[in-house]
Amino acid sequence: MEIHPLIFEPIFKPKIWGGRKLEALLAKRLPEGQRIGESWEVADLEDDQSVVASGPARDRMLSELVHEWGARLIGRASLFEGRFPLLIKFLDAGETLSVQVHPDETMARRLGDRVRVKNEAWYVIDAEDEGFIYRGVREGVDADALKRAIREQRVESVLNRISVRKGHCYYLPSGTIHALGAGVTVAEVQTPSDITYRIYDWNRIDPATGRPRDLHLEEALQCVSYDTTSIADQKREHVASICTSVTKLVRCESFVIERVRMAEGVEQQIPYDELVIWIVLEGRGRIVCDSPASPTAFRTGDTVVLPADLSSARVQTDDNCMWLEVTIPIPSSLTGYERPSRESLPEPNPTYGKSVPLNVPGKPTSS
Repeated sequence: MEIHPLIFEPIFKPKIWGGRKLEALLAKRLPEGQRIGESWEVADLEDDQSVVASGPARDRMLSELVHEWGARLIGRASLFEGRFPLLIKFLDAGETLSVQVHPDETMARRLGDRVRVKNEAWYVIDAEDEGFIYRGVREGVDADALKRAIREQRVESVLNRISVRKGHCYYLPSGTIHALGAGVTVAEVQTPSDITYRIYDWNRIDPATGRPRDLHLEEALQCVSYDTTSIADQKREHVASICTSVTKLVRCESFVIERVRMAEGVEQQIPYDELVIWIVLEGRGRIVCDSPASPTAFRTGDTVVLPADLSSARVQTDDNCMWLEVTIPIPSSLTGYERPSRESLPEPNPTYGKSVPLNVPGKPTSS
């Protein structure tokens, strides 16, 4: 099968804390009458497999393509315990999520099986006026202070509460105690793990059981990191031209996230030789390449996987577009690659928009 861009059917997750904002914000067709907390866009887990929505690979599972396409799909990125190395979601918090933590490396190694490290980042798509998140413990809080707060049901008093707004981005490495606040919708980039240890759930009653949801205090307390330096906000870096801008948001051991803005009517080369994912948050356009699936149309709410071996790819924008570009931080053959000069790109396409020769989005970087 020819390599081509991949867009998958979303996997909707009803949640007690969910809402319906993914319809209005991202044009998702949600199942009727349910509070949808999560839309999984790219997933390769035991119980959740993304299925290709269209093109020559339609109805194929991501895990099948990982093994069939191999390096043509993921380039020189490493599989994550034999799986696609990232999990991409949208989250809609109609209510504040539980205070929780994900396994660190020590816990993951000890327990094995499906327990895996979960490094993640949130990009705020939308937030109500009082939108917030909890991220990490306050300065000076140690294990004893956290245990006392849990016993006295005042966990939020020892957490770092952050007011958020659209466009903010936050890194949450494994071991970071956190909670997404009510009224906040985010795109989540993470390593492929679905293990969460709840510390506190606001005394919420699950209507399905009539009882509070389970907590996992023993496991959680073994994972919590009290190092506040590991989640310091990263300095943003910007590169811009007349019609394109790129802002680096997060760089960690597991992924790099950049925000790309591109003006309407642009046609531009995509110079990748490694796996790239676009989380499209505004606009619509298409990807043209040497494939029977070409062109691949995208719009707000789509997550597009661009395989490493994609041939002669170009992006064309129909509207002003903005997407999050996610890459794996590996040494790349494009290390030091300068965004093309006007002389180095093909002649403009006379039948479509205009060619913008500066700042091709998503220059691969090296770790």
